[in-house]
Amino acid sequence: MWVAALCALSFQTAAPAAETAPPGIDLSTDYPALTLKAGETSTIALQLRNRATPPERLALSVEGVPAGWKATLLGNGRPVEAAMPGSDDTLPLQLQLDIPQGGAESRHTLTVHADGAQRRLSLPIEVALADQLPAQLSIQPELPQLTGSARTAFDYQLTVKNASGHDVLASLAARAPQYFDTSFTEGYGTQQISAVPVKAGESKTVKLHVRPPASAQSGEHSIEVEAAADGVRASTVLKLDITGQPALDLAGRDGLMSTDAQIGDTRAMPLVLRNGGTAAARDIALEGTAPEGWKIEFEPARIALLEPGKTAEVQARITPSAQSLSGDYMVKLHARSAGQSADGDLRVSVTTSALWGVSGAILIAVALLALLGAVARYGRR
Repeated sequence: MWVAALCALSFQTAAPAAETAPPGIDLSTDYPALTLKAGETSTIALQLRNRATPPERLALSVEGVPAGWKATLLGNGRPVEAAMPGSDDTLPLQLQLDIPQGGAESRHTLTVHADGAQRRLSLPIEVALADQLPAQLSIQPELPQLTGSARTAFDYQLTVKNASGHDVLASLAARAPQYFDTSFTEGYGTQQISAVPVKAGESKTVKLHVRPPASAQSGEHSIEVEAAADGVRASTVLKLDITGQPALDLAGRDGLMSTDAQIGDTRAMPLVLRNGGTAAARDIALEGTAPEGWKIEFEPARIALLEPGKTAEVQARITPSAQSLSGDYMVKLHARSAGQSADGDLRVSVTTSALWGVSGAILIAVALLALLGAVARYGRR
């Protein structure tokens, strides 16, 4: 047992460490063999990588270019003849090939060289020519995520690129949540489209217009956009972030906005405050505007929180002034929250109390008796 354990320990100790690339400079590409089409300009991405080595100037060249072809090495979009990658740095390069029209199907090997004082680097790239390349579509949004309320119209700008060697008619489709309205237009136009023609090697800009329903819940929603042509599909996912918004409504308990009151007496009118929006309403203040001399109060006067879809009942206490005359009056009711409000007109029919009627009758009777007494007294004279 001890021997086996010792052997196992010796084996573990002798196990080699994970291999790491030695210092140096290398030239590479992700696609060392690819198919291109005659009559087009194609670009092949290269990388010149320096691993823990002092910078070194390397002369760049391309060998094996077929007659009639043009090969150009680009750095940062410009033709370059030499490169000097810094220590632990990578320089991106591109091999641009201009292939004349009419080339027959064939295979060629081009070799990219990077030669310095201490090293010679070579990268062979196999290029096959084809009469026709399969469709290659891509769709890219300019801004993949937008934010707004449910009442906002969202516009996404999309670029549909045809990287194939022939023209295509790309059909467009958008999959959005239920009741979201979507439509495509071309560029800056207003005409709705369902497909867009894209020439070989070119791009087209389209816009996707999205209108969420007023009842859309707050939060993030996803919209998948797809472009399809010749059996090839490309898709992208857009994000739509809806910020919730309260919507207040103020009305009588049964929907009626009328009541009656007596001069000098307080009348309690039940009201229902509803939040029909998609976000909670906070710190709602209740106020009223009444004729001069009237008194109006609310119980409660403030509501701290009203969740979406919920209701709260309040009492409006209305007291007409003692100088009011019988008739109909209008009282304006207000519910105020941050950025939101609800208003309502309440009709109040004012009448005099029965006590006032009895008092008036007594006064009239006293006046009549006084008048009759005066006529009887002075009539005998």
